[in-house]
Order: sequence, then C-alpha cells, then structure tokens
Amino acid sequence: MKAKSFILLGCLFIGTLFAEGKSKKAVTPERVISVDYNNVKGDFNTMFKECIGAGRANEGLRADWQQQLAYVKKACDFKYIRMHGLLTDDMGVYREDKNGNPEYNYQYVDVLFDYLESIGIKPFVELGFMPSALASGSQTIFWWRGNVTPPKDYGKWADLIRNLTTHFTERYGAEEVKTWYFEVWNEPNLKGAFWTGTQEEYFKLYRYTAKAIKDVNKDYRVGGPATAGAAWVPETIDFCSKNAVPLDFISSHTYGVKQGYLDEYGNSGTVLSKDPMSVSGDILNSVHDSYHEAAYVLQKIKQVGNAANSMSYWVFTDIFEESGPRFTPFHGGFGLLNTQGINKPAFYSYKFMNQLGNKELTNADSCSWACKNAQENVQVLLWDFTNTHPGDSVNNQVYYTRDLPAKAKGKVKVNITGIPAGTYTLEIYKVGYRVNDPYSDYLTMNKPKQLTKQQVEQLKKQNDGSPVATESITVKENTAFVKELDLRENDVYFLNLKKQ
Repeated sequence: MKAKSFILLGCLFIGTLFAEGKSKKAVTPERVISVDYNNVKGDFNTMFKECIGAGRANEGLRADWQQQLAYVKKACDFKYIRMHGLLTDDMGVYREDKNGNPEYNYQYVDVLFDYLESIGIKPFVELGFMPSALASGSQTIFWWRGNVTPPKDYGKWADLIRNLTTHFTERYGAEEVKTWYFEVWNEPNLKGAFWTGTQEEYFKLYRYTAKAIKDVNKDYRVGGPATAGAAWVPETIDFCSKNAVPLDFISSHTYGVKQGYLDEYGNSGTVLSKDPMSVSGDILNSVHDSYHEAAYVLQKIKQVGNAANSMSYWVFTDIFEESGPRFTPFHGGFGLLNTQGINKPAFYSYKFMNQLGNKELTNADSCSWACKNAQENVQVLLWDFTNTHPGDSVNNQVYYTRDLPAKAKGKVKVNITGIPAGTYTLEIYKVGYRVNDPYSDYLTMNKPKQLTKQQVEQLKKQNDGSPVATESITVKENTAFVKELDLRENDVYFLNLKKQ
C-alpha cells in the first residue's frame, strides 16, 4: 500500500572558529553561497505551500478571517486549508428528531466552502469533531467545546459522512472533490484530549469513515491518522493493509518542543527543542510573534526536503480561539498574521519562498535556496538560524516575550556565476531583529493591551516588507554577480535580481 505523506507544522549555523595563537581569539569566518546559473538541480519543491492551517470552521464565517485568508492566499499561494470543527455543533450540521432519526444541515458549511472556492483554495477536510447528538459521551476540548468522544452509533456516523460527501459531490462536482483530501479526526493518540477512545476504536472510526467516502466515489482520497508526534503511523498502515481498508495518504503533526504539545487553555509552558533536527527529524511553538520564527520555519522546511508531500503551517491567522478570544494583540499566537492583520515575521518566510523561481540551482549551503525562472530572473533566499533559547529552565512564553537583540554573525557573500549579461534591478528584502519585526515595535509602544487604529496602521507600515535596498546592477559577459551582506542571528534575506 502506497500513501502520500503530510506533516502539519538549523542548519544551526554556528560560524565560530578559533584562530591559532596564544590568545585563541574567536573569529567569525565569512559565509559564502556560491551557485552557477547554469547548474540546475531541478524543479523547486513547493511542498511548503500545499496546505495551511486554520483554527476552526466556524471562525471561517467571520469577515476579518476571510479577508486575511484572501490576503495570505495572494501573497503565499497556499493550495489547501485544514481546520478543526467542521462537524461540531456551532456549524449546525447534525441533529436528531424526537424519534432519533438524523437530520442534516450544511448551510454554514456551504458558506465556508463556497468562500474557499471563490479565492482558489481547496479544503483539506478534517472530519471532526463529534456532533453532540451523535456522541457517546460529553467530554469536550477547547473553549468552543468540540466533542471528542466516539459515536454512539457507528452506522449513523457513516451515514452522516456518506451524506456529507454526497452533498459535496452535488455542489462542487466529482472532478473537483477528487482533488480534495478527507482526513479522519485529529490527534487521536492524545487520549483524553482529542479522543477518549482507544486506538482500536479509532481504527473502527477510520474504517467506517473510509468506506462511507469510497461508497460515494472510489477515487476520493481518505487518510489519517493525523496524530501528534508521528504516532500510530506504522500501526495505521498495518491495520489498513491487513483489513483491506483504503489509505490514500498519511498525515501527522510535529511541534519542535520538548513539552507543552497541547495547550488547551493557553496557559501551558513550552520549551523549544535544542535538537537541530526537531520537527524535520519526525519526517511550532510559542516563538510565533518573535523574529526568530522566520528563520526557524525556513530551517525546518529546508531540512525536510523531499521527505513529505506537504508541510502545513499551523495557522495562517491569530483569529484562533482554542482557548477563547485573546485579550492582547501579540500573545504568542500561531498565526502568520496577528488578529489585526499585521504581518508577522513567519509570513515573510512563506511570501519569500513563494517568490522563488521554479528552477532550483545546485547549492551546497544548507541555509539557503537559489532559484531562477524563465524570464532570467534570479532569487536567493538565505538565513541564519541560531537557537538562542537558554534551555529547560525557561519557557518559550517567558523567553520570547522579551526584547532579544540579535548578535552579529559576520558576513555572508552571495556569488552567482554564469548569469546572463545585462542590466538587472536588485531588490533586497530582510526580516530580523527590528526589521519586519512588529513584536519588537510593539514592545517599544509599551505593550498596549488594545491597539488604536493609528497604532495598527503604524505597525503595518513599519513592517510592510518593503525592500531595504534597491539598486541597478550591470552584469558583463563572463563575470559573476557578487553581493556581501552583514548577517545577524536569525536574519533572513531575500535577494531578487530582475532582468531589465
């Protein structure tokens, strides 16, 4: 059985050597990124933009959520979106009459999915949580009370899934729905949190769900187990193989932290893992407001390489209410944008990656990409990732709320040979400490609990991603393009060479 793999979301460039001599004074060598315009590695892997996460389906009915998703879609070009709560009570999907007969209603689901279709993004359909009228128990998770118990009647559950899948087919057409993914539940291995049943009961749920979907169309894609920490993956494959149960893709979630994987009420402490292969080693964590996050995201995506078909970031916006509405504009929220739509550093990681050309150039540097496109434009995205977190003694929620100036890491030189002769416009973009770093600007404002309209506009303007430098470059025959930059801890640079 062959299934695609999906992961829901340094080079640790130290760069310090000791010179010979009595003093052993530390020196920082220059980092050199050397590429040849004519040495193409292959097509650039864009698995990073296959999918993006969102909080729950009901939040997708909000105007500000929809506006932010359209903005992020345009800048980053995510193909799919995944969210919790499609079947929870606030979506009004299921109830039973006085005789226990099911009644289905997809009006809210239609509003949401129609909007996704209108902006060109497809649903990655997470099937959960349990409608209370179909639930075997009352245990819930999160402020919005998603029921996490198995169905009281697996036959009625299958009927709901079959009816819903039929509705999608009638509304959007079979050819469109064939391009979707149907994922069974979320993190069932976190017993007592997202699933009160056993592994065996999850496999039963999976079997009933997969059969119901395939009853509608055998070509529709269904998978799981959507577990935390890559758990249950071999067991799921084994179960499906032995029982002839369809499994079209494998999905799992990883966090890059040593504790605090689940923070239902927004109070738990997390500690960023010191393991340089955390996240990528399984195939993010409350650094989300900090400038550190931009380099962290790039580092993990680069490390994963071709090992996954999709690596989805959780989530695109801080309009995200697992623990309830948040009372401050910057609170370590997972979003690429904060609640007011201010671009956070990780937003630029995805925007820059989306601007890389479709052909990747061979490059020995493990913390950069160099690409080109058919218009003879060249792009280089480079970064330093340095984990400055002090370790287990300090939670991320304490450490990353501070002002954290970045230390110098020396110079980085970009050297591109074989570039076609001509005149180019060079645009240099940057993310780092005090550069497209709205949280540090927010600290300068003395951390107001509520932002005025003027403060929101000020933060947006100061962090709008404008080039930090623009210049005209003339490249002569048989000469290289060379650019040297000052590099600090966790700086990200995007160089865009556009042929005039």
